[in-house]
Amino acid sequence: MSETTNALGTYLRARRELVTPQQAGIPDVGVRRVPGLRREEVAMLAGISADYYLRLERGRDRHPSVQVLESIARVLRLDDDHVAYLLSLVAEVPRRRRRRAPKETAPPGALKLLHSLVQPAFIEGRYFDILASNALAGALSPRLAVGGNQLRDMFLDAAEQALYPDWEDYAECFIANLRQAVGNDVDDPRFIDLVGELSLASPLFRRLWARHEVRGQRGTLMRLDHPQVGKLTLNRERLSIGGAEGLMLVVFHPDAGSSAADKLDLLASADLPARTSP
Repeated sequence: MSETTNALGTYLRARRELVTPQQAGIPDVGVRRVPGLRREEVAMLAGISADYYLRLERGRDRHPSVQVLESIARVLRLDDDHVAYLLSLVAEVPRRRRRRAPKETAPPGALKLLHSLVQPAFIEGRYFDILASNALAGALSPRLAVGGNQLRDMFLDAAEQALYPDWEDYAECFIANLRQAVGNDVDDPRFIDLVGELSLASPLFRRLWARHEVRGQRGTLMRLDHPQVGKLTLNRERLSIGGAEGLMLVVFHPDAGSSAADKLDLLASADLPARTSP
C-alpha cells in the first residue's frame, strides 16, 4: 500500500527503521535485513502481539487504541510532535468529494502590515509558496518573490543553496514542517504535485522525506552568505495570520546592534528592484 492508502503503516515502518537495538536497549543479534528494529521487537517492547503489530503496518487494522499507539510511540522514541502526528493518522476524518482548493490569498490587512515592516518579510502558503513579499525580502533573496516556492528552491536552485551554508539542515526543517502541516490530508493535489516533482528531481528530498520527520513551526537562526554584503545571521520568525488558515507571515530580523543589522541597512539603501505583491 502507498502512503496515501496506508499512512499509519508507512509512518510506523519509517520510524521503526530509525531506531537501533542499542537505543531500544535490546541485544543486536543475527543478521538484519532492514535497518532499525524488527517488527517483532517493536511488538515485544510495546507489549502487544507481533501479529497485531504486523496488521497495523500492513493497514489491516486502522483503529488501534490511543494506549497502543502511545506504547508504540515510546518504543519508537517519538517526541510530542511525532506522537501528535501519529495520533492524527488514525483520527476519524470525514471523507468528502475533493474540490479544487481555493487559491491562497493574503488578506489585505496582512499585506499592509507586511509592507510597513522595515525587516525582510513575506507571506507564505501552506506549501511554502510565496504569496507576497516586501522589497527587503527581495533584496535578501531574489527567489523570495511572488510565485516562488521555498521548498523547490532549497532543493533545486544552486543559487539558493549558496545563499544558505546550512541549506541541507534548513531543507530538513521544511520537510518536517510540511509533514505536520499536511497531516493525513495527503490526497491534496497541490501536495501530491509538489512532493512528486521533488521526489523525481532530488535524491536528498527522497531520502529525507522517507524519514517521516515531523516538527512544528518554530523560530530559528538562519546563517546566510549574501553575494553583496557577505555573512550575516538573522532570526526567522513564522507568525500565523488570523482568519487565513495555513498562511504565515515570515520575518527575518537581526539582533539589535549586530553587524547583520548594519548589513540589512546597506541592502535597504541599495538600488535594488522591489519584489512585492502584485
